[in-house]
Amino acid sequence: MSILIGNPLLPPPFPVRRFTVDEYHQMIRTGILQEDDPVELLDGWIVQKMPRNPPHDVTVNKVQGVLLSFLPSGWQLRIQSAITTDGSEPEPDFAIVPGPPERYMSNHPKPQDIAVIIEVSDSSLTHDREKKGKIYARARIPIYWIINLVESRVEVYSRPSGPDPNPEYGRRDDYRVHDAVPLILAEQEVAQVAVKSLLPATSVPDGRPPS
Repeated sequence: MSILIGNPLLPPPFPVRRFTVDEYHQMIRTGILQEDDPVELLDGWIVQKMPRNPPHDVTVNKVQGVLLSFLPSGWQLRIQSAITTDGSEPEPDFAIVPGPPERYMSNHPKPQDIAVIIEVSDSSLTHDREKKGKIYARARIPIYWIINLVESRVEVYSRPSGPDPNPEYGRRDDYRVHDAVPLILAEQEVAQVAVKSLLPATSVPDGRPPS
């Protein structure tokens, strides 16, 4: 058995095989993988999770407080917890799903449960756009946010293709520092979230952003 630890965007330099979600769970149950191992299942590959730096963790803490203030009753915010798709079990920074929490005692949320997925991206920006974006689009997760710390904006992806040889989101909308992002749950807009409130203060540029 081989486990791919490295960059999932590059072909492995040695023979490996893909694993199913059930096989991945079996490795956790039998102790081959520990629950706190820094790995996740992406398109059948067991890959090392991207490392987190202080700006990433500060942003996660800030976004948690902001989003919790907007969520209507009956919705919950899962933080850096697993979701399950046909061939992947990523651990996004946030997933907004219906509650109560006990609904997920026997399984992680599946695509039909998920309203919004959110990733905080700096060094992981390409990975989150190209690798995770395809996984979420293939699973038909309706809305995917990337909180882009590199360019101080929020990228919102919608209209997922579903299963496709090259899955993708059909629409991308960018929201800059002085914009507000619509928070849409089950096709209903429930709030307008200021981009500035989602970014750490050190990443917010002074003045108006360039047009």
